[in-house]
Amino acid sequence: MESTYKIVELVGSSPESWERAAQVALEEARHSLRDLRIAEVAKLDIHLDENGEIVAYRTKLKVSFKYEAS
Repeated sequence: MESTYKIVELVGSSPESWERAAQVALEEARHSLRDLRIAEVAKLDIHLDENGEIVAYRTKLKVSFKYEAS
């Protein structure tokens, strides 16, 4: 069976961890994207406040889902 997949980039954010940030992004993606297949971590970073304290962990994901032409 032949198929086509589309890839989008998402950034999740969490004060807890990079793993939780990834979960946040995927939980939101499930609301608008169907047939999610793979999520690849593309980048990890940390948002800091003016005192250098961690405000949030951020995870950029490349998420693929089955493409269905309209």
